[in-house]
Amino acid sequence: MTTSLELQGQPGDRQQRRVDTWDRPWLWLTFSLAAIVAIGLFFIPAFIIRPFRYQAPRALFVAMALRQRAPLDTLVAGLLCLALALVLWRTVNTVLHKSLIAVVIILVVFSATMSHLNYFEWMFHPIDSTRFISPSESKLDAKEMIMAVRFAGDARAYPISQMAYHHVLNDIVAGTPIVITY
Repeated sequence: MTTSLELQGQPGDRQQRRVDTWDRPWLWLTFSLAAIVAIGLFFIPAFIIRPFRYQAPRALFVAMALRQRAPLDTLVAGLLCLALALVLWRTVNTVLHKSLIAVVIILVVFSATMSHLNYFEWMFHPIDSTRFISPSESKLDAKEMIMAVRFAGDARAYPISQMAYHHVLNDIVAGTPIVITY
C-alpha cells in the first residue's frame, strides 16, 4: 500500500513522490525510541529519587547515573525526535497522528528542559527559618525519632520526619551558627 505526496519545485512544476508505508513505520519506530529515551532520562531518576520513599542502593545508583547523562542525552534524543517529527508531520494527514506527534514533542521538550535543571533542590530545599516549641506543646508521636543538639546549656530537637524531607537546616544554638543535616 502506498500513498503519494505532492511536492512543489519550480512554479507550475509539480512532482509526485511515492512514500511507501513500510518506510513510515521505521520513522515512527525511531521517533518513538528517541522520545522514550528523552522522556525516560528525566522521569526515571525523578521517580526513583522521591522524598519519604525507600531508595534501594542499586536503583539509586541507576538514577544518579541516568541523571548525570541526562542533560546531553536528552538534548541529542530531543533533536533527533524533533527532526523526525517534522518529517512525520508532513506525511500524516489525520488529526490524531498530528496530535500524537505534538504531545510527544511537548513531553520531550519538557524532559530535556527539566534534565538541565536541579529539580531535586526543589524537592529537598533547606529550611530557612525555624520555629521551636516547648516539648509539652509538641504534637510529635511518642515513637517519632529526633536528632538532638545540646550546646552550652541550650538544647534543640529536630524531628527526623521533617529532616528527611529538607535534609538541611541552618540554626543558631547558644549563639553559635550550626548546620543540621540528615
